[in-house]
Amino acid sequence: MKQHILVIGAGFGGVWSALSAARLLDMHDRNDVDITLLAPQAELRIRPRFYEPDVHKMFVPLDALFDSVGVRFVKGMAERIDEQTKTVSYRDEAGREGALSYDRLVLAAGSQLARPKAVPGLAEHAFDVDQIEAAVRLENHIKSLKDKPYNAARNTVVVAGGGFTGIETGTEMPARLRAVLGDDQDVRVIIVDRAPQIGATLGDGIRPSLIEASEHLGVEWIVNASVAAVDANGVTLADGRHIEAQTVIWTVGFRASPLTEHLTSDRDPQGRLHVDENLKVLGQKHVYAAGDVAYAATDDLGNFAAMSCQHAIALGRHAGNNVAADLLGVAPTPYRQPKYVTCLDLGAWGAVFTEGWDRQLKLVKDEAKELKTQINTQWIYPPAADRAIALAAADPMIPVA
Repeated sequence: MKQHILVIGAGFGGVWSALSAARLLDMHDRNDVDITLLAPQAELRIRPRFYEPDVHKMFVPLDALFDSVGVRFVKGMAERIDEQTKTVSYRDEAGREGALSYDRLVLAAGSQLARPKAVPGLAEHAFDVDQIEAAVRLENHIKSLKDKPYNAARNTVVVAGGGFTGIETGTEMPARLRAVLGDDQDVRVIIVDRAPQIGATLGDGIRPSLIEASEHLGVEWIVNASVAAVDANGVTLADGRHIEAQTVIWTVGFRASPLTEHLTSDRDPQGRLHVDENLKVLGQKHVYAAGDVAYAATDDLGNFAAMSCQHAIALGRHAGNNVAADLLGVAPTPYRQPKYVTCLDLGAWGAVFTEGWDRQLKLVKDEAKELKTQINTQWIYPPAADRAIALAAADPMIPVA
């Protein structure tokens, strides 16, 4: 009877886990292990690009790629993991319940934006760029602004959150608004951040470029502030100030998939599962984690993988390799990713590129923008649906930076 590797999730972590597992099985000429990937759709959604226009194009179909390497795809939403029976319950697109058993599981179900219920009006009136459907909804809303009568609120966007997503979304907004409303329009983009200074989470090296870009683009910052409520006419800040805006975008806080809560294992404050150096979930015999659900050490210096495709790709390659190695009884490849880079898009001004966890500035403006464009349009995309090419690309020893 064949053994079974089940991967949950078709994001960067899940796709690369499936490919890497297939690679190791192929290397050992093993046909007695099946690989199944369970996800709501057979497509890799290019989530790092959801702040851009034309977001409906930001996905890659996966059927041909999976067929080329022998990965079976099951369309459905995982709802429950039973670690005792080694079974995953799911629901398909028609609402029917199903179940998949596994010998080894790779949980790569990703993360989701936190929308706190304590913020009145957030669910009803705020947009986000977390999932492709939400980002398309925002894009359609922006396009509809041209049909609304002019007022200051129509031309104003408030972005709640000054982290990576908030900055990239906010600095792209002036161009997106003018593309719809006209180049001669006065537009206003405001980033509201609870930190005491601009770009506090990204460090001192990036801040001067971020300030220069914001001034060049006309992006305003309100720091030491938070959004307390959202309504149809804008936002109310915690200090009582009200900003009129017909577009409010929420980018504050991400949490790992709630599927992590189904395992009797330790999690970090973001819900990520603690894993060992081989990405096996601590306290579990048969479960590995990759991508945004894994709290994984990248080195021996105290750094841990971020919720980013930069880490998810490498985590996936290692988790898939190691879950197959576990079944085959061969040596695993410990996960290590000592090189860390940041490439932050800053709209029409350009971008910034840094190296190291201390974010040493290496490239700015046009040079960094060219690199960011390569990353977003080439480097993070999956390989071609060619068996040899796809399996070679899944080698866990390929550096990702």
